[in-house]
Amino acid sequence: MVQKTLLSIGECMVELIQTDAGTLRKGFAGDTFNMAYYAKLSLPRDWKVEYLTALGTDSLSSEMLDFMAANKIGTQHIARHPGLMPGLYMVHVKDGERNFSYWRSASAARRLAADPARLCHAMDNAGIVFLSGITAAIVDAANRPALLAELARAKHRGIQVVFDPNIRPRLWNNMDEARIVLTDMASQATIVMPSFDDEAACFGDATPAATIERYRMLGVGHVVVKNGASGCIVFHEGQTIPIAAVPPARLVDTTSAGDSFNGTYLGRLIQGDSPAKAAHFAARVASHVIAHQGAIVSHDLCP
Repeated sequence: MVQKTLLSIGECMVELIQTDAGTLRKGFAGDTFNMAYYAKLSLPRDWKVEYLTALGTDSLSSEMLDFMAANKIGTQHIARHPGLMPGLYMVHVKDGERNFSYWRSASAARRLAADPARLCHAMDNAGIVFLSGITAAIVDAANRPALLAELARAKHRGIQVVFDPNIRPRLWNNMDEARIVLTDMASQATIVMPSFDDEAACFGDATPAATIERYRMLGVGHVVVKNGASGCIVFHEGQTIPIAAVPPARLVDTTSAGDSFNGTYLGRLIQGDSPAKAAHFAARVASHVIAHQGAIVSHDLCP
């Protein structure tokens, strides 16, 4: 029987956003957590969302756990390490596009794969496991083999493994390392959800079709290539389906566009939508999210 739990693995950070008044607004966000948040809004009521990471024992870590619980994201798989803290980033937005300043070198999340037994237990109790290239990049290199081995074991047991490469060059020692690790991770996935700009820059893909073919050659049968204003392309069961983007009412902040798409897409698949229908719905949600500031848009603002 399929376990009705979506497990997301990665790093949630403290988010600082400058408001119009010039003050800083604090929040909590990160690609895999954002995905979990939007998935929870789209999943059937009998499905749970759990988050696996590592945090400190400081007050910010405790606030983050409270925020997750308030949004019905399970925290039972989160390890806590005295003396460590969450990473922090600040968002700079200009004309709707964003860039970031990061403080994460001592982030507790680097230890999220330090306990293989914790990983094993969490995955054994999930029907879907989600992680990203950022997860792979921030994990201590010595612990990556354990993470990869647990993903392989989960896939072998029939658990859906979903991977968004989400390539951030500054997190890697060099791009050769990135290509090797990302390819290894993708080879254990049943669904891969890349962004074409990232793939073109890292792997030299000339077209979204080339991205699909590269992952298909790794044995991935379900690929969704996100391509910004050009929409996305869904590859599933041998068919390629283009999906148009939904223009936002206004472009405020593109933070979490891909994350909200990922979470909504998976939620709608679990609801029983076809990949094409799920992608259309996810594109609507992503369009709505980028018309608001910040990675996390409150429940009552989501379509």
